[in-house]
Amino acid sequence: MQTACAHVGEIILTIDKPLWQAEGRAARIFAGSLILPPWPQPALPPFRLELHTMPTSDTSQSNRTMVLSYLAIRRAVGLSGLLLPLALGLGGWLAGVPIQDNISSYYHTSMRDIFVGTMSAMGVFLLCYRGVDWIESWTANIGCVAALCIALCPLDANSDPLFQKSIVGYLHTFSGGVFFMTLAFYSLVHFPRSGNELDEPHLWERRLVYRASGIVILLSMLAMGSYMILIPSAWKSLLNGWNFLFWMESLAVWAFAAAWLTKGRAIFADIGVELLSIPSRMLKH
Repeated sequence: MQTACAHVGEIILTIDKPLWQAEGRAARIFAGSLILPPWPQPALPPFRLELHTMPTSDTSQSNRTMVLSYLAIRRAVGLSGLLLPLALGLGGWLAGVPIQDNISSYYHTSMRDIFVGTMSAMGVFLLCYRGVDWIESWTANIGCVAALCIALCPLDANSDPLFQKSIVGYLHTFSGGVFFMTLAFYSLVHFPRSGNELDEPHLWERRLVYRASGIVILLSMLAMGSYMILIPSAWKSLLNGWNFLFWMESLAVWAFAAAWLTKGRAIFADIGVELLSIPSRMLKH
């Protein structure tokens, strides 16, 4: 007799091959079960089945480390988005820089390094991020390129985002739209469909946060587009006095930060999810 070994996940099956295998009737192993072909009649050929288990600690530890690294990237992206409007708006105001018409205009102030550094960091974090499939991974890559273009291709000074004086300015405006669309796609599509990493609790509440964040991003983009294209000049001047674009961009950035921090299992995000779950738990009881 000859001996053959087959691997099924983390299990090794060792089978003695009788003469019937040479005739083309081989045993098949499927989902951990041994499926044998019809035996030659009248006698049943002898076979031996040995089951050996392999240690799983290294594999499970590696998987856990990889999941935790993804959580760290998500937290880094979320924290960057959460702090960017605060650092530019509040930090700039404390440093004597008035609130600008939009976030991108801080490039032309003393807060340039914070703006460029934060957007570049988000681009690098997205480059390092790998999703559950190639679509999610490419979404992150597109977001990475958009974030780096926002950081390195500045908006023209004292200009309307839709009417730029240079190709670089138009590239900045286009990249901003792509960046927000990428983040909305994560909140509405990628994050809600996955939720089993480290046994995420309260999946319904988490998916509510993701979808609400995506909707807020899209509504903010719609409001900004209407502001720049549709509303009359008189209303536009009025809204300019309240830095409308800056606050709409900040709202969209905070919305995507909420989604990424929730997906990253940040402590304060988990507290918010726990609070959201209280009504449903009360109804169950």
